[in-house]
Amino acid sequence: MNGVDIGLYIAYVFFGIALIAAIALPAINVAKSPGNLFKSLIALGGLVVLFFVAYALADSEVSLRAASLGQTGSSVKLIGAGLILFYIVLLVAIVGIIFSEINKALK
Repeated sequence: MNGVDIGLYIAYVFFGIALIAAIALPAINVAKSPGNLFKSLIALGGLVVLFFVAYALADSEVSLRAASLGQTGSSVKLIGAGLILFYIVLLVAIVGIIFSEINKALK
């Protein structure tokens, strides 16, 4: 066994710990305050709605380069939807940051 194998096993252990923490800690928080779960579900529902809007706006035309890489129309549409969703969320975050800073400066 060389150093790379040991490093990979250590990474697998840390990944497992992170995975358990990512599942267990939110479950503990939900058990403590179930009211926050409703707010989280509303936010998740909003992201799902935004994804469907982005999917409707995405184009499914396959370019020659994408076809040479084995992409199909549905995969190109999903990639486009992901990019559009990223742009929408980025714009909302930037506007939120600007509004928050202006609101804080006026108080």
